[in-house]
Amino acid sequence: MKEITTKELQNLIESSNDLNIIDVREVDEVANGKIKGVINIPLGLLEFRKQELNKSKEYIMVCRSGGRSGQATKYLESQGFNVTNMTGGMLAWEGEIE
Repeated sequence: MKEITTKELQNLIESSNDLNIIDVREVDEVANGKIKGVINIPLGLLEFRKQELNKSKEYIMVCRSGGRSGQATKYLESQGFNVTNMTGGMLAWEGEIE
């Protein structure tokens, strides 16, 4: 499973606008703060909403601590997607949130 640190992702965000970040936390968790521009697909709905994703794009998965996003990363990888897990999750995120 590919992984990226919060710092690496922060640097990527600052240098590129063309990132596909999916936050798999629940809607109420995301309402408390999220990385700008993320798509919220709660982990429990990922299986049903994966058709919204494009296999030719790369996705970075985010959650609260890195556990659920790790599950999402493994699942989407098994479905043929190019996915990376952000380790440490939002608990480790030091960048801007909206």
